[in-house]
Amino acid sequence: MDGEDGKQQAHLVLADKLFLLTQPDVDDIDKVRLRQEVLAAVVADDMATLYESLVATSVLEFDQKVLDSMREKNVEELKKLDDKISDAEENLGESEVREAHLAKSLFYIRTGDKVKALEQLKVTEGKTVAVGQRMDLVFYTLQIGLFYMDFDLISKSIDKAKKLFEEGGDWERKNRLKVYEGLYCMSTRNFKKAADLFLDSISTFTTYELFPYDTFICYTVLASIITLDRVSLKQKVVDAPEILTVIGKIPHLSEFLNSLYGCQYKSFFSAFAGLTKDIKLDRYLHPHFRFYMREIRTVVYSQFLESYKSVTIEAMAKAFGVTVDFIDLELSRFISAGKLHCKIDKVAGVLETNRPDSKNALYQSTIKQGDFLLNRIQKLSRVIDL
Repeated sequence: MDGEDGKQQAHLVLADKLFLLTQPDVDDIDKVRLRQEVLAAVVADDMATLYESLVATSVLEFDQKVLDSMREKNVEELKKLDDKISDAEENLGESEVREAHLAKSLFYIRTGDKVKALEQLKVTEGKTVAVGQRMDLVFYTLQIGLFYMDFDLISKSIDKAKKLFEEGGDWERKNRLKVYEGLYCMSTRNFKKAADLFLDSISTFTTYELFPYDTFICYTVLASIITLDRVSLKQKVVDAPEILTVIGKIPHLSEFLNSLYGCQYKSFFSAFAGLTKDIKLDRYLHPHFRFYMREIRTVVYSQFLESYKSVTIEAMAKAFGVTVDFIDLELSRFISAGKLHCKIDKVAGVLETNRPDSKNALYQSTIKQGDFLLNRIQKLSRVIDL
């Protein structure tokens, strides 16, 4: 269940397939295959509750025999588990009682019964003393939250895990939690924190139950590109040996990263186009597809304009391998939204940058705060004089 064999947790694989079935960009022939794989996975784990919900939403076709068979198997297995708990409570020690309750929790997780799984995990937690074992129960809860994309459950579980670590806990579990939290941050559009957590976990990654290492590196690069400055990007991502060993296996990602850093904008747009479908069809990134598209374009346009006081729109369009009309429309949107600090001289066909001077802004801020402080001191002195 926890990916110790280096494989992604089966239920998270299933969740990815269920997500793809809802996407119009997936071909119908692929959806036929996905439906067959989903049904096979549901039947293999006797997920009767999930089967009923998938039938209700027309993802799967209803088959009474299939449902009855799963229910029958669940009743039989549940009886065995309850008998095992009773036997442990009457004849065995506390650790055996805990193991029996844990087995029941894992049964509910495997069969996709969210409510009963969470209830049973709480019961199991009450029988658990060791911090490490309590942490493992939190990881099970996090996996349930990620399957259902229940961000409230995920957030509370992460907070709970952090409190447990104050009592103790090993580094392996702490590093695993960083990846879980990073995935939660990325899924809730906090790319900055996600990038920091992912980068901290690159050399110690063991969270294969969530996704393969290649996928982890892909997420790390995508989050880092829109949040790190050029110096940090070079040190932590472009030259990172862990990333260099894997990035070539992921289509378009190496060109995407290196063309941006190397200012090869035409190649960047080509690689970017190749990555857009993967981003759009990713369960965690899909809700933020438009946001990410805007942010990455802001980064690349800002980087290009950083080198110029003024530049012709035609030269910029040529550098990016697009038409003048396209780049004109793009820049107009970003300038009006306050994302780019420049103005367009339409008559001359020139872009003039007006980047804010950080030193000047700091000076003005200091003067303003100083005036405010002097006014307060003067008012206070009047009160004291009285």
